[in-house]
Amino acid sequence: MAQRRERKLPVQQLTILAICRFAEPIAGTSLFPYLPEMIKSFGVAENEVGKWAGLAAATFSLCQACAGVPWGRFSDVYGRKVAILLGMTSTMVTSLMWGFSVNLPMAIVARALAGIGNGNVGIIRTTVAEMVPFKELQPRAFSLMPLVWNIGSIFGPMIGGALANPFNVEPGRQFEHPSLFQRFPYALPNLVCACFFAIGITTGVLFLHETLESKRDKRDYGRILGSKLVYLVKSFIRRMPCLSISNDSETEPLLNPDRESGLPKPPQKPRPSIREVLHRQSVLNLTTYALFAMHTMTFDQLLPVHMQYPSIHSGSPDVTLPGRNPLKFAGGYSLDHFTIGMLSTAYGMFGMLVQFFVFPGVARRYGVLNCLKVVAWVNPIAYALMPFTALLPTQRTQVIGAFAVMLVKCFCGIFGFPCSTILLTNSAPSLQLLGTLNGLATSAAAIGRAVGPALGGGMFSLGVKHGYLILPWWILTAIALLQIYPVSLLEEGEGFGDDDDLMDEEDDEQNDEAGNPPRKMSIPIGMGTQGISRRLSCNLGQSLGSAASYNEQ
Repeated sequence: MAQRRERKLPVQQLTILAICRFAEPIAGTSLFPYLPEMIKSFGVAENEVGKWAGLAAATFSLCQACAGVPWGRFSDVYGRKVAILLGMTSTMVTSLMWGFSVNLPMAIVARALAGIGNGNVGIIRTTVAEMVPFKELQPRAFSLMPLVWNIGSIFGPMIGGALANPFNVEPGRQFEHPSLFQRFPYALPNLVCACFFAIGITTGVLFLHETLESKRDKRDYGRILGSKLVYLVKSFIRRMPCLSISNDSETEPLLNPDRESGLPKPPQKPRPSIREVLHRQSVLNLTTYALFAMHTMTFDQLLPVHMQYPSIHSGSPDVTLPGRNPLKFAGGYSLDHFTIGMLSTAYGMFGMLVQFFVFPGVARRYGVLNCLKVVAWVNPIAYALMPFTALLPTQRTQVIGAFAVMLVKCFCGIFGFPCSTILLTNSAPSLQLLGTLNGLATSAAAIGRAVGPALGGGMFSLGVKHGYLILPWWILTAIALLQIYPVSLLEEGEGFGDDDDLMDEEDDEQNDEAGNPPRKMSIPIGMGTQGISRRLSCNLGQSLGSAASYNEQ
């Protein structure tokens, strides 16, 4: 009699991957609170800040778009781990370059190099897919990296808002003997981010496993060193009477060093071509993902610029008061970078709670495709309402109204990105194509993130000039409406897990009686003469204790 082996998430490796990932959202979101102020410190006029902030974001995303596919192909050849570590190192260096920028061209170059040097968005997604190929585990696994992003989004704006310009240096002010942070007022938050990168890189080198099939058996000297360090720490703890662990006979390192396998290696498969990846459903998923990234990034870039812009109640000559035309007005919230940072932190905390407590259950109950369809309709409504919060009678009510819209947008983002990622992953014909597919997704999303902020920033400056601040927000609404069509054509893909992961109950009992550990089951990736086994149907919530069935569309 056989029973199904319970599938479990590789918690240890996902945790290590999350630690590696953690620094990137901190660095990426820490600049939003002070970005408008930093742009102004380079001598840019108030009504041009939105345009240049958008161009800075667009430069990063455009360069990321150019590098996405090469990074994906690089990871397919040389491995996921080395690509992730190189991307993190590059981002750490360019973050420091950004913080020490003394003029606008230097800042733009820093953002360009940051985009070229990191393809980790797609590579990490591929790594998660290779760690967790079973469809019923995907909602939990694929929600982890967005959860990490949301946690980083709590600390990033807090770091940027609290540490940027600590001496309140005004643009053009000269010091006889300036200190480091008077000369470089925006360096401190980026130095803190570099410390997080150092922790992530060290953790990855020592403990992260390679998931690319052709590189799994290659000796990893970083992991060998990590295993020895873990063993030394555990040995030291055992020698401390007050810290002695209960099982003194356990001497096996936590992470075993890689060993060259004595088994014959399977023949190398030819690398897939781009044409194999691009079928109807993958193109629809790529389009959906690109549009979603486009309007989401545009919102994130517009929001701090809008919040920093003078309020209609401030008496500033840069505002346009509402008149007979209810659509003609131009005013923000008059918030400083510290307040913007605190609001962004609260925004990230809300997102973390939704990601952890709400998303997995709702995705199991209703399915990722249905969740994505709802998100596609709610997003444009939130964008259309956003500019009108600036018309509320007091600054407090303005901020409350804007934050309410932000929470709706946050809810949509928390559901939209993991759902889109799961659908995109399951649209791949095989796991062998995932690196290339996610490289294409990174490039497509980066193009959206380049076009969106550039368009939004330019429209913000144009709208302010003519007194129509609704212009960038309603263009953003139109972009979100475009996403509804490809979402309506999406279909559920199959998974990559194998149904034949059964264990013999008698073998388990014999192993237990003999004191041997249960037999390890290998994940069916690229094994067998028939290629990759695929699940024809599955219960999305099976392993998470849900009794609700998931019906494939």
